[in-house]
Amino acid sequence: MNDEELIRQLVAAIRKAETVLGKDVVLALKEASEAESGTARVQLETMLENVTAARDGSIPMCQDTGIQTFIVRVGAKYPGLSSLRSQIIQAVRRATVEIPLRPNTVHPFTGENPGDNVGEHVPYISWEIVDGDRCVIELLPKGGGSENCAALGMLSPGVGIKGVKRFIVDHVVGCAGKPCPPGIVGVGIGGGADLCLKLAKLSLLRPVGARHPEENVASLEVELRDLINGSGIGPMGMGGKTTCLDVHIEYAHRHPASLPVGIVYQCWADRRARVTIDAGGKIEVI
Repeated sequence: MNDEELIRQLVAAIRKAETVLGKDVVLALKEASEAESGTARVQLETMLENVTAARDGSIPMCQDTGIQTFIVRVGAKYPGLSSLRSQIIQAVRRATVEIPLRPNTVHPFTGENPGDNVGEHVPYISWEIVDGDRCVIELLPKGGGSENCAALGMLSPGVGIKGVKRFIVDHVVGCAGKPCPPGIVGVGIGGGADLCLKLAKLSLLRPVGARHPEENVASLEVELRDLINGSGIGPMGMGGKTTCLDVHIEYAHRHPASLPVGIVYQCWADRRARVTIDAGGKIEVI
């Protein structure tokens, strides 16, 4: 395994995530623009112009380049496992200079910024050890504005799905224009306080329009999307039909006495990339 090549490809993946918006999101923004008029359409058209400028100029599509977040699913027999964490950290440091990325990591007590997007527990890396000998690294740069609209609700099980829907819609509508809508609302239901929020963030890796495989969950995603769009908040909170491009839900079994619901909002700049590595060292950036 060539360490330098993997670091180079990880930097390329960070650049792609920061500068090229996925086709699924671009299509959703275009469809929303066609359905809007007035200020709402102007806002969406400006977003699309921004997407083109970022792609053509290979520059970040937003000045907030986010906290670099990695979801790693790695085979137990993957030969490069022992050095993978250090390679990711080196890639973030290099990407900060080369792309460039805004230095976004500050010490929570002193406010000191190391200037390289690296710090205690940052970049955040979520690890899952799976069978096999390959590795998949999902990149999800997460901006502060949308992350500030995350929420945890420890609901009473007695409220049921009706109460879950009320909590999600009330929270997202209450955020109004703060998270730069129209965005993607990730929802995690069940598990515990930490797990439901993690599931909500993992759901954001799904392409816009990709439904949950279970029919009842998929129908709830569509219902919530439509309820949120019915709020009239609109693009950037300035009114319109499109507040939410999609809702994605993941769930875990829960304790009988607890009904945790996590919400993680992703702004319209739904930045994602994927790196796959096989046991022979072949690397692909998607």
